[in-house]
Amino acid sequence: MNTLFVKNMVCNRCIMVVQDELEKLGLEFTNIKLGEVTLTKELTSDERNSLESVLVPLGFEVIDDKKSRIIEKIKNTIIDLVHHQDNDSKNNLSDILSKELNHDYNYLSNLFSEVEGTTIEKYFIAQKIEKIKELLVYDELSLSEIADRLNYSSVAYLSNQFKKVTGLTPSHFKQIREDRRKPLDKV
Repeated sequence: MNTLFVKNMVCNRCIMVVQDELEKLGLEFTNIKLGEVTLTKELTSDERNSLESVLVPLGFEVIDDKKSRIIEKIKNTIIDLVHHQDNDSKNNLSDILSKELNHDYNYLSNLFSEVEGTTIEKYFIAQKIEKIKELLVYDELSLSEIADRLNYSSVAYLSNQFKKVTGLTPSHFKQIREDRRKPLDKV
């Protein structure tokens, strides 16, 4: 078995697109999840080139080096945590990442900062802000419910962080509702 790491797989739709492309190319896989594809066999160089040629125009990239794979795994873990889990976990992000990636958090943090030019914490906050924007636009939950869902200690803390990042209060953002959301891979 061979694991392929794919950059910019950030949602279930991305998984479906990559799965569809693998099937079109006749490449067999046993598992596919955010950022990772487990193939049944090692790819030939021609198969790999074919896969890369269909994935790159779709915004994906096959990652080779270990550091890039770790960075992508950090991002995918955070995205999954913020956007795809109703998360009542009170675990620290550092504990979650260390456990998920089997590395010391200081190593992960230094590597992420070195490669991405921002901290894991700032990336995590940016993802949470994008989720807040999404939930505000849907207008199904109160600000208190959003704060609770995203593990904020209070609505005031959520509002302050939101304003610090966006320059707008959540209520003002909700009023303008213009194209203020970013795709997850652009955060």
